[in-house]
Amino acid sequence: MDISVVVPLLNEEESLPELTSWIARVMKENNFTYELLFVDDGSTDASWQVIEQLKREFPAVKGIKFRRNYGKSAALNVAFEAAQGDVIITMDADLQDSPDEIPVLFSRIKDEKFDLISGWKKKRYDPITKTIPTKLFNAATRKMSGIQLNDFNCGLKAYRSDVIKTIEVYGEMHRYIPVIAKWAGFKQIGEQVVEHRARKYGVTKFGLSRFINGFLDLLSIFFVGKFGKRPMHFFGSMGVLSFLIGTIMALWIIGEKLYHISMSIPYKREITDQPGFYIALVAIIVGSQLFLTGFVAELVTRNATERNQYLIEKEIL
Repeated sequence: MDISVVVPLLNEEESLPELTSWIARVMKENNFTYELLFVDDGSTDASWQVIEQLKREFPAVKGIKFRRNYGKSAALNVAFEAAQGDVIITMDADLQDSPDEIPVLFSRIKDEKFDLISGWKKKRYDPITKTIPTKLFNAATRKMSGIQLNDFNCGLKAYRSDVIKTIEVYGEMHRYIPVIAKWAGFKQIGEQVVEHRARKYGVTKFGLSRFINGFLDLLSIFFVGKFGKRPMHFFGSMGVLSFLIGTIMALWIIGEKLYHISMSIPYKREITDQPGFYIALVAIIVGSQLFLTGFVAELVTRNATERNQYLIEKEIL
């Protein structure tokens, strides 16, 4: 099978028939074999009934329905496990992504040998309350990941099958699939300018909480990707540094008092009356706690079942 089109959705009953017909037309024009996999993320409208009707008209349609709303990441992860195509293309169900982009995305994966192509909605039709946070989010992600993409959160993406069968998406991590793919060793990541269409039906699911959660997930990905198998390198280094700073400060304060006593110089304040003493004490305590945290995390990591699981691309035995 050439292509699996994955469409996560939540309350999009009005757009599904038009989207399905559009995708079917594009596939027929380009002679692609395909499957269209809808994942109903706990819709409260008639979306699932529409999918069942579409299945009778379009044999390529498949569907998965959640009992409740789990989020886009969960929908994508389940769909990735079920997808059977050589190239997997994800898009939103609200008709803001154009199926006419599918042939060029497919070509860049198959012919140009990219692992992942991320869409870039260069011209957007979103309100400013969404575009400004998105720009800040993209800038922060570029800085932390080193991946030079302009639109990490674009729903229109294309993947080589190996990529989606290797990575795991959870939480709000769908925003960072290019970052997850890079940490998994898939470094051929490209970008394609795609059309962004004004929303035709329904309302946006974007909210401020998603932006905040997305930033926290970025920190999680960065930490786990860099220190997931060696947490002591992070916590231990921070702990030793904090402990040394506190110890040096404490020794300095004590040494200063001893010097004054030996030289019979009046000492104005007791050690415990000095702010520096308490700063040093806190630094020593925090350093000890960080070191112990790293030690415990290291024990947990060494007992994890995946501690020695590595991604092997090819073998000659």
